[in-house]
Amino acid sequence: MEVDITNKDEQRAIFLKKATEQKKLAHSYLFFDINEQQALNTSYWLACLYNCTGKNKPDGTCRTCRQIISGNHPDVLLVTPENKQSLGIDQIRYLKDELAKSPVQSDTRFFFINEAEKLTLSASNALLNLLEEPIAPVVTILITNNSAQILPTIRSRTQIVNFSSDEHDLGLNERLLENGFSHEEISELGNTQALDQACKYFYQELLEHNSLAMISAHQLADMAKTNVQQNYLLFLLKEMAQNDLINNKQQMGARFLKYLLEVDKMRYSNVSFRNLLDYLALQ
Repeated sequence: MEVDITNKDEQRAIFLKKATEQKKLAHSYLFFDINEQQALNTSYWLACLYNCTGKNKPDGTCRTCRQIISGNHPDVLLVTPENKQSLGIDQIRYLKDELAKSPVQSDTRFFFINEAEKLTLSASNALLNLLEEPIAPVVTILITNNSAQILPTIRSRTQIVNFSSDEHDLGLNERLLENGFSHEEISELGNTQALDQACKYFYQELLEHNSLAMISAHQLADMAKTNVQQNYLLFLLKEMAQNDLINNKQQMGARFLKYLLEVDKMRYSNVSFRNLLDYLALQ
């Protein structure tokens, strides 16, 4: 396993670096980010910062940093669902067993729990004891893209670091919920940046009657494999059309919304998603 410790949020990095330098790291954090990989990268960056033996910490090149980045440092442990639907109690028990051991190369251990929103109730309850009474020096970092799915009792025992606090991300989640998406579906979507950009280009090509729209339609269909992703793309297209309807482009927005209404009817008739996008590209 290799991680990128350079891909981090600068503002939060400064906050964590100051806490490290002042020896004020909390014993437990909840990293919230729509892009969980970014939060995981920051977790490894923090462990490297704490343990780096180079001059410009973290340099990412010293022996300790290379151990951490490659997942081979004995005092930096990662727990992940490993493509399963949940994080079970056995995985948390493993951390509790590890906590009983003394650090091997460092004076503090780092435990990372990725996709923490997948913790089962029993695993969450077992984790509470680990967070309340750590019997050895440890920094536990829970990583999630949906903090609402973390038990309030766990959230209250962690210092929350929000990497997705800008109004756009929060507003998007609220709009998705208002349009029938569940919290689980929003969590499943994860980072939508690539879909957002591709959908924006597709919409612009449609409005310009650009012949590239057919190619973009097929690319979008290949990107949106799941039902949730497909619903999300149609939601984005409707939002763009509604914005045009409001922002002095009434004729353009109204025409596109009419086509999208036909797309909805076709989808209920089990027309494939690729054919739906082809229909839009041909109008």
